[in-house]
Amino acid sequence: QVQLVESGGGLVQAGGSLRLSCAASGRTFSTYTMGWFRQAPGKEREFVSGISWTGGRSSYADSVKGRFTISKDNAKNTVYLQMNSLKPEDTAVYYCAAGSPFSAIVTNQRSDYDYWGQGTQVTVSS
Repeated sequence: QVQLVESGGGLVQAGGSLRLSCAASGRTFSTYTMGWFRQAPGKEREFVSGISWTGGRSSYADSVKGRFTISKDNAKNTVYLQMNSLKPEDTAVYYCAAGSPFSAIVTNQRSDYDYWGQGTQVTVSS
């Protein structure tokens, strides 16, 4: 069982930056693929980024490539999402998720992630 708590959301102007954190409980955190998803009002939850359990492989949605960076600190049981050059269309609730343990594949499918946080709101003003 993994429990996830996101933090770091807030209100920022377009072009600004935020760093989201996701703190995980459980001694096996280091074995999980981790992902970030987001959901804007009236839209489906979508994949933003994911990182393999070793941290050696990452994946990004096309809409955030070059602007967002995911990282994982197994010693701190925390995964981060550094978001730069934010745009109004990045406004959403951002969710952290834990996927399959020991998987070398970073999947963008919601169904492949078993544990979810409660989400943190990110609002980008124009």
